[in-house]
Amino acid sequence: MGYTIAQKIIKNHLISGDMTVGSEIALKIDQTLTQDATGTMAYLEFETMGLKRVKTEKSVAYIDHNTLQSGFENADDHRYIQSVCEKHGIYFSRPGNGICHQVHLERFGKPGKTLIGSDSHTPTGGGIGMLAMGAGGLDVAVAMGGGAYYITMPKMYKVNLTGKLNPFVSAKDVSLEILRILSVKGGVGAIIEWGGEGVKTLSVPERATITNMGTELGATTSIFPSDETTREFLKAQGREEDYIPLESDPDAEYDKVIDINLSELAPLIACPHSPDNVVTVESLKGTKVDQVCIGSCTNSSLMDMLKVAALLKGKTIKNSVSLSISPGSKQVLSMLADCGALTDIIASGARLLECACGPCIGMGFSPNSAGVSLRTFNRNFEGRSGTADGQVYLVSPEVAVAAALTGEITDPRLLGTMPEIKMPESFKIDDSAVIPPAPESIADSVEILRGPNIKPFPEAKPQQDTLSAELVLKVGDNITTDHIMPAGAKILPYRSNIPHLSQFCFGVCDKTFPERAKALGESIIVGGSNYGQGSSREHAALVPMYLGVRAVITKSFARIHIANLINAGIMPLTFKNPDDYDRINQGDKLTMKNIYSGMDSGEIILEDETSGENFTLVCSFTERQKDILKAGSLLLYTKGE
Repeated sequence: MGYTIAQKIIKNHLISGDMTVGSEIALKIDQTLTQDATGTMAYLEFETMGLKRVKTEKSVAYIDHNTLQSGFENADDHRYIQSVCEKHGIYFSRPGNGICHQVHLERFGKPGKTLIGSDSHTPTGGGIGMLAMGAGGLDVAVAMGGGAYYITMPKMYKVNLTGKLNPFVSAKDVSLEILRILSVKGGVGAIIEWGGEGVKTLSVPERATITNMGTELGATTSIFPSDETTREFLKAQGREEDYIPLESDPDAEYDKVIDINLSELAPLIACPHSPDNVVTVESLKGTKVDQVCIGSCTNSSLMDMLKVAALLKGKTIKNSVSLSISPGSKQVLSMLADCGALTDIIASGARLLECACGPCIGMGFSPNSAGVSLRTFNRNFEGRSGTADGQVYLVSPEVAVAAALTGEITDPRLLGTMPEIKMPESFKIDDSAVIPPAPESIADSVEILRGPNIKPFPEAKPQQDTLSAELVLKVGDNITTDHIMPAGAKILPYRSNIPHLSQFCFGVCDKTFPERAKALGESIIVGGSNYGQGSSREHAALVPMYLGVRAVITKSFARIHIANLINAGIMPLTFKNPDDYDRINQGDKLTMKNIYSGMDSGEIILEDETSGENFTLVCSFTERQKDILKAGSLLLYTKGE
């Protein structure tokens, strides 16, 4: 039996374990990336481990999330990260240089390499044939120190593409189509490989849009072949030497195969409040639009921006619409300016934002009350925009422009003829905003600069053999990390201050949760299916740990979050009978005994002292994960080795 693309990369990076689906494997990591919303904590963890120098081939810290500096907090965090990078061997991408995934694709990503990043959309790198995965900051810190990255060996799905996209139909529509087919949990436990003759019609930026959105499927990652298109992209970036050909074997086997004919796709749109709530744009025609945002790591490439500029040229946006444009990198912005496309964008009435995540992470440009906002982003979770009742739709750049020009949801095919956009033969190369670290010979003399908002890493507690605690919070299905630990301009500056950040935990679901959890000392949370979907932010585990949460019991978990919970010393458990979820209530007094033997057998009995009922909980921990939980956290486990 032959190998898939992902299996080939895994085989070449396998440190321990076997490639049997469902078993734990340890991978050597070639590259890491962080961003500033998660990076400060990742580097505090790196320092706590006592490590002196990163051991990866390339590690890069990007400043792209917390770029609004309305107080000292974000600026202090940026200064701290820069000093850590200088001392410990990490490249530092300055604020304004661009969004981590866009810049990494342009300047550092290499086919056949492994990459983990403390951001869930790291799979963007799969657009050039990388095995790129989102991870918690602690996992990234361990990898930077030369440690292995542990995952469960995924299943392999393949999407066969045929045909070619029609004008005004784009890669974003391909992403929305696969979300419509599989749902936000349909990719859990799988790597999605994109293949077929239709792949040859897609540029690297288009492929990267698709792998970026694969995160919303719950997939471990998504990946494209590395082919002649990849080589041409790397050559245009002055990096042809980084190219290697990479494709699956003809006799590779897949657990699931999905066929999509690109020629049959129409413009699609994801309705509030989930990326898989997908319908055709035509079905919503005439819906009034208040705001349009174009950018994010999903759709901020030069190719996307040139399409937007061409469609806006000589036109003015509707008076009732506010339009923002966020180029993905300094390279993109500079090339837009040089060719005159930036002038066309500004002349239309659009507001130019900096090269950063911005509105996508709730960092400014929130919609008006109950406003309809069409965004070329990857997530439309409730409240993520910064407006609690904002109605956020996910669309392609073409659909976004059509709405900005007409003031309502409009099929972009009504705009006329689509201008032809070609990839440049060479990109403008200027890496001056990426600061290299100090030479190792003088690294000891570099001072780490800490501001008053940077607090020590919270202390974890070892998991005991018996746990008696109250069910402090019961929540439903598809609880996202935005529900657990919200983002936005008011909260993100406190990512390095867990005590302060804890005040906002589960604020979307229950504003009384932090106070109640802290008062209890130890507690348990119960959730529905796909608990913890969305961002890789480990704060959604660290903050509950700080507030005393010892276990989370659900119908099912999202991949990255279950790893983050274990890393934080919180037991992730699932109901053996999912219907038991309905028989347990918030406020119940719960007890688990013989936890250690239960971890070994895979079943733990939960006694509900309030109702008198017993429930069977299941777990599937590796020996390493059991030791992490018993130690209290991955950090304590690593320090104790």
